Amino acid sequence: MSISEAGMRARHLQETALRYFFEVARCGSLTEASERLHVAGSAISRQIAGLEQALGTALFERHPRGMVLNAAGEILATHARRASLDAERAINEILALQGLRSGKVRIAASEAFANEFLPPLIVAFRVQNEGIVFELNVEPATQVSARIRAGDADIGLKFSSAPEKDIKVEYRQPAPVLALMRHDHPLAQSRSVTLAQMSAYPMALPAPDTTVRQMIDVECSRQQLLMESVLISNNMTTQHNFVLHGGGISVCGEVSVRHLVAAGVLVAVPIRDHGMGVRYIEVQTLVGRVLPQAVLSFLGCLKQRLSDQP
Repeated sequence: MSISEAGMRARHLQETALRYFFEVARCGSLTEASERLHVAGSAISRQIAGLEQALGTALFERHPRGMVLNAAGEILATHARRASLDAERAINEILALQGLRSGKVRIAASEAFANEFLPPLIVAFRVQNEGIVFELNVEPATQVSARIRAGDADIGLKFSSAPEKDIKVEYRQPAPVLALMRHDHPLAQSRSVTLAQMSAYPMALPAPDTTVRQMIDVECSRQQLLMESVLISNNMTTQHNFVLHGGGISVCGEVSVRHLVAAGVLVAVPIRDHGMGVRYIEVQTLVGRVLPQAVLSFLGCLKQRLSDQP
Protein backbone atom coordinates (compact mmCIF):
# COMPACT_ATOMS: atom_id res chain seq x y z
CA MET A 1 0.00 0.00 0.00
CA SER A 2 1.42 3.41 -0.93
CA ILE A 3 1.81 6.24 1.57
CA SER A 4 -0.94 8.22 -0.17
CA GLU A 5 -3.31 5.24 -0.07
CA ALA A 6 -2.58 4.71 3.59
CA GLY A 7 -3.26 8.37 4.29
CA MET A 8 -6.55 8.28 2.43
CA ARG A 9 -7.63 5.16 4.31
CA ALA A 10 -6.64 6.68 7.64
CA ARG A 11 -8.69 9.79 6.88
CA HIS A 12 -11.65 7.65 5.83
CA LEU A 13 -11.46 5.64 9.04
CA GLN A 14 -11.20 8.83 11.06
CA GLU A 15 -14.29 10.27 9.39
CA THR A 16 -16.19 7.03 9.99
CA ALA A 17 -15.10 6.92 13.62
CA LEU A 18 -16.16 10.53 14.17
CA ARG A 19 -19.54 9.86 12.57
CA TYR A 20 -20.14 6.82 14.77
CA PHE A 21 -18.91 8.66 17.85
CA PHE A 22 -21.20 11.61 17.18
CA GLU A 23 -24.27 9.41 16.75
CA VAL A 24 -23.61 7.66 20.07
CA ALA A 25 -23.10 11.08 21.67
CA ARG A 26 -26.47 12.24 20.29
CA CYS A 27 -28.35 9.09 21.26
CA GLY A 28 -26.61 8.36 24.55
CA SER A 29 -26.87 4.70 23.66
CA LEU A 30 -24.78 2.32 21.56
CA THR A 31 -27.86 0.23 20.76
CA GLU A 32 -29.90 3.20 19.51
CA ALA A 33 -26.96 4.52 17.48
CA SER A 34 -26.60 1.07 15.90
CA GLU A 35 -30.26 1.11 14.87
CA ARG A 36 -30.07 4.63 13.43
CA LEU A 37 -26.84 4.00 11.52
CA HIS A 38 -27.76 0.45 10.44
CA VAL A 39 -24.32 -0.65 11.62
CA ALA A 40 -23.49 -3.44 14.07
CA GLY A 41 -22.95 -2.22 17.63
CA SER A 42 -19.63 -4.07 17.77
CA ALA A 43 -18.36 -2.11 14.76
CA ILE A 44 -19.37 1.19 16.35
CA SER A 45 -17.74 0.17 19.62
CA ARG A 46 -14.47 -0.67 17.83
CA GLN A 47 -14.39 2.70 16.06
CA ILE A 48 -14.95 4.58 19.31
CA ALA A 49 -12.29 2.49 21.07
CA GLY A 50 -9.89 3.37 18.23
CA LEU A 51 -10.62 7.07 18.70
CA GLU A 52 -10.07 6.82 22.44
CA GLN A 53 -6.79 4.96 21.88
CA ALA A 54 -5.58 7.55 19.35
CA LEU A 55 -6.47 10.42 21.68
CA GLY A 56 -5.14 8.68 24.78
CA THR A 57 -8.28 9.33 26.78
CA ALA A 58 -11.78 8.01 27.35
CA LEU A 59 -14.59 9.96 25.67
CA PHE A 60 -17.60 8.52 27.48
CA GLU A 61 -18.66 7.52 30.94
CA ARG A 62 -20.14 4.04 30.53
CA HIS A 63 -23.30 3.36 32.53
CA PRO A 64 -25.68 0.35 32.54
CA ARG A 65 -28.37 2.48 30.89
CA GLY A 66 -26.23 4.34 28.37
CA MET A 67 -23.13 6.35 27.56
CA VAL A 68 -22.57 9.94 28.70
CA LEU A 69 -19.90 12.24 27.29
CA ASN A 70 -17.12 13.26 29.64
CA ALA A 71 -15.21 16.57 29.32
CA ALA A 72 -12.97 15.27 26.51
CA GLY A 73 -15.98 13.79 24.73
CA GLU A 74 -17.83 17.12 24.89
CA ILE A 75 -14.89 18.84 23.15
CA LEU A 76 -14.76 16.22 20.41
CA ALA A 77 -18.57 16.25 19.99
CA THR A 78 -18.47 20.02 19.43
CA HIS A 79 -15.84 19.52 16.72
CA ALA A 80 -17.78 16.67 15.09
CA ARG A 81 -21.02 18.63 15.10
CA ARG A 82 -19.45 21.68 13.46
CA ALA A 83 -17.64 19.52 10.90
CA SER A 84 -20.92 17.87 9.93
CA LEU A 85 -22.73 21.20 9.62
CA ASP A 86 -19.90 22.74 7.58
CA ALA A 87 -19.91 19.77 5.19
CA GLU A 88 -23.68 20.10 4.72
CA ARG A 89 -23.32 23.83 4.02
CA ALA A 90 -20.57 23.21 1.47
CA ILE A 91 -22.71 20.68 -0.39
CA ASN A 92 -25.66 23.08 -0.51
CA GLU A 93 -23.48 25.89 -1.82
CA ILE A 94 -22.00 23.65 -4.53
CA LEU A 95 -25.51 22.65 -5.59
CA ALA A 96 -26.47 26.32 -5.74
CA LEU A 97 -23.48 27.03 -8.00
CA GLN A 98 -24.73 24.30 -10.31
CA GLY A 99 -28.03 26.12 -10.60
CA LEU A 100 -30.08 23.44 -8.82
CA ARG A 101 -31.73 25.98 -6.47
CA SER A 102 -32.06 23.45 -3.71
CA GLY A 103 -31.54 23.45 0.01
CA LYS A 104 -33.18 22.71 3.32
CA VAL A 105 -34.08 24.98 6.22
CA ARG A 106 -34.54 23.15 9.52
CA ILE A 107 -36.47 25.00 12.21
CA ALA A 108 -37.15 24.15 15.84
CA ALA A 109 -39.95 26.30 17.27
CA SER A 110 -42.28 26.39 20.22
CA GLU A 111 -45.99 25.92 19.58
CA ALA A 112 -46.74 29.64 19.75
CA PHE A 113 -44.89 30.13 16.46
CA ALA A 114 -45.42 26.81 14.70
CA ASN A 115 -49.21 26.81 14.33
CA GLU A 116 -50.09 30.14 12.72
CA PHE A 117 -47.01 32.31 12.38
CA LEU A 118 -44.48 30.16 10.50
CA PRO A 119 -46.60 28.28 7.88
CA PRO A 120 -47.67 31.38 5.88
CA LEU A 121 -44.14 32.77 6.09
CA ILE A 122 -42.73 29.51 4.69
CA VAL A 123 -45.31 29.52 1.87
CA ALA A 124 -44.47 33.14 0.98
CA PHE A 125 -40.72 32.39 0.99
CA ARG A 126 -41.14 29.42 -1.34
CA VAL A 127 -42.96 31.55 -3.93
CA GLN A 128 -39.57 33.01 -4.83
CA ASN A 129 -37.51 29.96 -3.78
CA GLU A 130 -39.36 26.86 -4.99
CA GLY A 131 -36.38 24.54 -4.56
CA ILE A 132 -36.08 25.16 -0.82
CA VAL A 133 -37.69 22.62 1.49
CA PHE A 134 -38.43 23.05 5.17
CA GLU A 135 -38.37 20.85 8.24
CA LEU A 136 -40.30 22.29 11.18
CA ASN A 137 -40.22 20.53 14.55
CA VAL A 138 -42.48 21.75 17.36
CA GLU A 139 -40.65 21.56 20.67
CA PRO A 140 -41.02 22.78 24.25
CA ALA A 141 -39.07 26.00 24.70
CA THR A 142 -36.39 24.19 26.72
CA GLN A 143 -35.72 21.80 23.81
CA VAL A 144 -35.51 24.39 21.02
CA SER A 145 -32.02 25.53 22.02
CA ALA A 146 -30.95 21.93 22.64
CA ARG A 147 -31.76 21.10 19.01
CA ILE A 148 -29.66 24.06 17.84
CA ARG A 149 -26.71 22.95 19.97
CA ALA A 150 -27.01 19.37 18.70
CA GLY A 151 -27.01 20.52 15.08
CA ASP A 152 -30.50 19.12 14.49
CA ALA A 153 -31.93 22.53 13.58
CA ASP A 154 -30.57 25.58 11.76
CA ILE A 155 -32.89 28.15 13.34
CA GLY A 156 -34.60 28.19 16.72
CA LEU A 157 -37.64 30.31 17.51
CA LYS A 158 -38.88 30.53 21.08
CA PHE A 159 -39.67 32.69 24.09
CA SER A 160 -36.70 33.23 26.37
CA SER A 161 -35.71 35.21 29.44
CA ALA A 162 -32.00 34.38 29.93
CA PRO A 163 -28.82 33.86 27.82
CA GLU A 164 -27.91 30.27 26.89
CA LYS A 165 -24.58 28.57 26.27
CA ASP A 166 -23.43 28.20 22.62
CA ILE A 167 -26.50 30.06 21.35
CA LYS A 168 -26.27 33.14 19.14
CA VAL A 169 -29.32 35.39 19.35
CA GLU A 170 -29.94 36.61 15.81
CA TYR A 171 -32.97 38.69 16.74
CA ARG A 172 -34.69 39.60 20.00
CA GLN A 173 -37.81 41.57 20.83
CA PRO A 174 -40.01 41.99 23.93
CA ALA A 175 -42.95 39.60 24.19
CA PRO A 176 -45.17 40.68 27.09
CA VAL A 177 -48.02 38.44 28.19
CA LEU A 178 -51.51 39.54 27.11
CA ALA A 179 -55.01 38.71 28.28
CA LEU A 180 -57.09 37.15 25.52
CA MET A 181 -60.87 37.59 25.47
CA ARG A 182 -63.92 38.11 23.26
CA HIS A 183 -65.21 41.57 22.32
CA ASP A 184 -68.24 41.09 24.59
CA HIS A 185 -66.18 40.36 27.71
CA PRO A 186 -66.52 42.98 30.52
CA LEU A 187 -62.75 43.71 30.39
CA ALA A 188 -62.49 43.94 26.60
CA GLN A 189 -62.59 47.76 26.49
CA SER A 190 -59.84 48.17 29.09
CA ARG A 191 -56.51 49.66 28.00
CA SER A 192 -54.79 47.21 30.36
CA VAL A 193 -55.77 44.74 33.07
CA THR A 194 -54.27 43.20 36.19
CA LEU A 195 -54.10 39.58 37.25
CA ALA A 196 -56.37 40.48 40.17
CA GLN A 197 -59.05 41.76 37.76
CA MET A 198 -58.69 38.68 35.59
CA SER A 199 -59.03 36.33 38.57
CA ALA A 200 -62.70 37.33 38.93
CA TYR A 201 -63.54 35.53 35.67
CA PRO A 202 -63.22 31.94 34.38
CA MET A 203 -59.69 31.32 33.12
CA ALA A 204 -57.94 28.93 30.75
CA LEU A 205 -54.25 28.69 31.59
CA PRO A 206 -51.31 26.91 29.97
CA ALA A 207 -49.59 23.96 31.61
CA PRO A 208 -47.33 24.63 34.64
CA ASP A 209 -44.11 23.88 32.71
CA THR A 210 -44.64 26.71 30.19
CA THR A 211 -42.89 30.08 30.38
CA VAL A 212 -46.16 32.04 30.52
CA ARG A 213 -47.60 29.95 33.34
CA GLN A 214 -44.41 30.22 35.36
CA MET A 215 -44.42 34.01 34.99
CA ILE A 216 -48.04 34.13 36.18
CA ASP A 217 -47.40 31.78 39.09
CA VAL A 218 -44.41 33.83 40.27
CA GLU A 219 -46.38 37.08 40.14
CA CYS A 220 -49.44 35.55 41.85
CA SER A 221 -47.18 34.22 44.59
CA ARG A 222 -45.62 37.66 45.04
CA GLN A 223 -49.08 39.20 45.39
CA GLN A 224 -50.48 36.28 47.39
CA LEU A 225 -53.17 36.12 44.73
CA LEU A 226 -55.16 32.95 44.13
CA MET A 227 -55.89 32.55 40.41
CA GLU A 228 -57.94 29.43 39.77
CA SER A 229 -58.39 28.09 36.26
CA VAL A 230 -61.36 26.16 34.93
CA LEU A 231 -59.19 24.75 32.12
CA ILE A 232 -55.49 23.85 32.02
CA SER A 233 -54.12 22.75 28.67
CA ASN A 234 -50.72 22.30 27.04
CA ASN A 235 -52.31 23.05 23.66
CA MET A 236 -52.52 26.71 22.66
CA THR A 237 -55.31 26.20 20.12
CA THR A 238 -57.43 24.62 22.85
CA GLN A 239 -57.02 27.72 25.00
CA HIS A 240 -57.91 30.02 22.10
CA ASN A 241 -61.04 28.00 21.30
CA PHE A 242 -62.07 28.14 24.96
CA VAL A 243 -62.12 31.92 24.65
CA LEU A 244 -63.77 31.91 21.21
CA HIS A 245 -66.68 29.85 22.54
CA GLY A 246 -67.29 32.19 25.47
CA GLY A 247 -65.54 30.20 28.19
CA GLY A 248 -63.74 33.19 29.64
CA ILE A 249 -60.20 34.62 29.50
CA SER A 250 -56.86 33.10 28.54
CA VAL A 251 -53.31 34.41 28.27
CA CYS A 252 -51.00 34.59 25.27
CA GLY A 253 -48.16 36.27 23.46
CA GLU A 254 -48.95 38.73 20.66
CA VAL A 255 -47.45 36.64 17.85
CA SER A 256 -49.55 33.56 18.60
CA VAL A 257 -52.85 35.47 18.28
CA ARG A 258 -51.82 38.12 15.75
CA HIS A 259 -54.07 36.57 13.09
CA LEU A 260 -57.10 36.40 15.42
CA VAL A 261 -56.74 40.00 16.60
CA ALA A 262 -56.15 41.30 13.06
CA ALA A 263 -59.31 39.52 11.91
CA GLY A 264 -61.29 41.14 14.73
CA VAL A 265 -62.18 37.77 16.22
CA LEU A 266 -60.63 38.32 19.66
CA VAL A 267 -59.17 41.11 21.78
CA ALA A 268 -55.68 40.99 23.37
CA VAL A 269 -55.26 43.36 26.33
CA PRO A 270 -51.88 44.10 28.00
CA ILE A 271 -51.39 42.81 31.54
CA ARG A 272 -49.72 45.55 33.57
CA ASP A 273 -48.55 43.57 36.61
CA HIS A 274 -44.86 43.65 37.42
CA GLY A 275 -43.06 40.73 35.81
CA MET A 276 -45.47 40.20 32.91
CA GLY A 277 -43.18 41.98 30.46
CA VAL A 278 -39.81 40.30 31.09
CA ARG A 279 -40.12 37.69 28.35
CA TYR A 280 -38.54 37.95 24.89
CA ILE A 281 -38.95 36.37 21.46
CA GLU A 282 -35.59 35.02 20.33
CA VAL A 283 -34.40 33.79 16.93
CA GLN A 284 -31.44 31.53 17.67
CA THR A 285 -28.59 29.89 15.76
CA LEU A 286 -25.43 28.06 16.82
CA VAL A 287 -22.48 30.21 17.89
CA GLY A 288 -19.64 30.11 15.36
CA ARG A 289 -21.57 28.33 12.63
CA VAL A 290 -21.51 29.62 9.04
CA LEU A 291 -25.11 29.22 7.86
CA PRO A 292 -26.06 27.92 4.38
CA GLN A 293 -27.39 30.55 1.97
CA ALA A 294 -30.95 29.18 2.08
CA VAL A 295 -30.98 29.47 5.87
CA LEU A 296 -29.54 33.00 5.77
CA SER A 297 -32.19 34.10 3.28
CA PHE A 298 -35.06 32.73 5.33
CA LEU A 299 -33.51 34.14 8.51
CA GLY A 300 -33.75 37.63 7.00
CA CYS A 301 -37.42 37.10 6.10
CA LEU A 302 -38.16 35.75 9.57
CA LYS A 303 -36.63 38.74 11.35
CA GLN A 304 -38.49 41.15 9.08
CA ARG A 305 -41.84 39.44 9.69
CA LEU A 306 -41.35 39.40 13.45
CA SER A 307 -40.63 43.10 13.46
CA ASP A 308 -43.81 43.89 11.53
CA GLN A 309 -46.52 45.47 13.60
CA PRO A 310 -49.79 43.50 13.84
